[in-house]
Amino acid sequence: MVEQKMGLCWSYTEDQFENLEKHTQWGIEFVEKYTKFVKERSEIELSYAKQIRNLSKKYQPKKNSKEEEENKYSSCRAFLLTLNELNDYAGQHEVIAENLTSQIIADLTRYIQELKTERKSHFHDGRKAQQHIENSWKQLESSKRRFERDCKEADRAQQYFEKMDADINVTKADVEKARQQAQMRHQMAADSKNEYSAYLQKFNQEQNEHYYTHIPQIFQRIQEMEERRIEKVGQCMRTFAEVDRQVLPIVGKCLDGMTKAAESIEPKSDSKQVVEAYKSGFEPPGDVEFEDYGQAMKRTASESSLSNSRGDAKVEKSGNKSKGKLWPFMKKNKSPKQHKEHLSLRLNDFMTSKPKMHCFRSLKRGGSGSEDFSHLPPEQRRKKLQAKIDDLSKDIEKEMDKKDALVKMKDVYVKNPNLGDPNSVDQRLAETTQSIEKLQLEAQKFEGWLAEVEGRLPVKTEPPQRQSGLYETQTNTPSTNNCAQDRESPDGSYTEEQSAETQVKASTTEFDDEFDVEEETMPAIGTCKALYPFEGRNEGTISVMEGELLYVIEEDKGDGWTRVRRNEEEEGYVPTSYVEVFLDTNGKGAMTYI
Repeated sequence: MVEQKMGLCWSYTEDQFENLEKHTQWGIEFVEKYTKFVKERSEIELSYAKQIRNLSKKYQPKKNSKEEEENKYSSCRAFLLTLNELNDYAGQHEVIAENLTSQIIADLTRYIQELKTERKSHFHDGRKAQQHIENSWKQLESSKRRFERDCKEADRAQQYFEKMDADINVTKADVEKARQQAQMRHQMAADSKNEYSAYLQKFNQEQNEHYYTHIPQIFQRIQEMEERRIEKVGQCMRTFAEVDRQVLPIVGKCLDGMTKAAESIEPKSDSKQVVEAYKSGFEPPGDVEFEDYGQAMKRTASESSLSNSRGDAKVEKSGNKSKGKLWPFMKKNKSPKQHKEHLSLRLNDFMTSKPKMHCFRSLKRGGSGSEDFSHLPPEQRRKKLQAKIDDLSKDIEKEMDKKDALVKMKDVYVKNPNLGDPNSVDQRLAETTQSIEKLQLEAQKFEGWLAEVEGRLPVKTEPPQRQSGLYETQTNTPSTNNCAQDRESPDGSYTEEQSAETQVKASTTEFDDEFDVEEETMPAIGTCKALYPFEGRNEGTISVMEGELLYVIEEDKGDGWTRVRRNEEEEGYVPTSYVEVFLDTNGKGAMTYI
């Protein structure tokens, strides 16, 4: 009841001054501890943001690397977007650390210094008030003891006077002296009493002011200081949560961006990219022909059966035009001798040789890495050549712009010689012109290779006559449909192996080669002129010199090769892009391939 009437005030804890001092010191230490907590949280946020940024940077695609080419896939693009969003996400954690430092740590550090100063001042005033009241109490005690002593001395002097006055033997002078001494003692006691009374009144007044005025005011200020400290801690805790809440919208956008990136992944589109990137352009191999080894027994048993068999073969060759075209890398007059083996052994060799993989073996090895990309499959080679042409076109455009700038600079120098010497530009202009010519020649070379590849691929747009010829070859003679990589490219590069399909076809002529039966000479259907020198290093090709005139005995069927003859005994295949063909007008019409 008393406390309810008087109110809750620290002034009623004046007897607990030391405990209040300890409590306020604990309050300051608590604020310091909370400040340290926020500081460590800020350091964690900075460290986390740094690690996230390093992680994002680590997985960013390197410039001019294979990873940049992977960005054509939607999953890789989504991953790149996720890394960018993660980088922004790390930035928000840096914002948290920065706001914690500026809004809480710096504020609390400054406030702690102010709080310590204020607390020191308040308790200094309290100690001063206590010291003052203690001094007043000492003065009061001193005056009290002095008053007590003077009173006792006065009583003894009075008793001595009375004793001297009653004694008849004592002289009158001694009695007078004792009386004066007693009066002096009584006067001193009276003065001590007045002094004691004054000190007592003063002390009571000061004590009343101490406990009801000074100390309550000091404790009130300390109480207000402590309440401000508690309120400040609460504000910092609210700020601590608000700092996180402020970045939540941006963090949510980052997470939404990651989700959107994940939703942008298109599996079918990526699959199409894979098909587009790795399709080779090879034609599938044709059917393997049946090898009738029993026919050889009939030939050896009867000469007439041999003649009839060869006659049938000639009829078949004249009826089917494409059969007249032998395997391109085989000489007409000397076919490769093959050992007579059992059919099961030949089929076993065919199955274990994996002919389809022969077309890609050079690709797996990385190829020869030639300038014309002949070690690649046709479709991949076409893409590489096209990309090279595009790069050269950009370089040519840059050099042309550079040349135009030099020409303009020279014109300015001519019009105003004070700006510079026009002749100083001539050397740079000549170098630029020479560079442009070199790039143009380089581009023409690659365009020639590209034209050859596009003429070789069946899926590309070609002149109607060449498409029809290719279709005829595919429909009538599937056995001649070989891997384009087994044909020689314009720079003379070959793969090391023939397809098993061609080996099977070559076996059909085994018995004719055994008896050295001569085929009838194919008639010439036109002439051709060699535009470039060509070294026929592989079987089935023929070497030609630049400007040499040859007879055309079989035009290009869409595979990029033309069959020519130098004389009655020497013939073979040359790249169509290396010769200029003139067909007889009486035959299939005049056509020119360059």
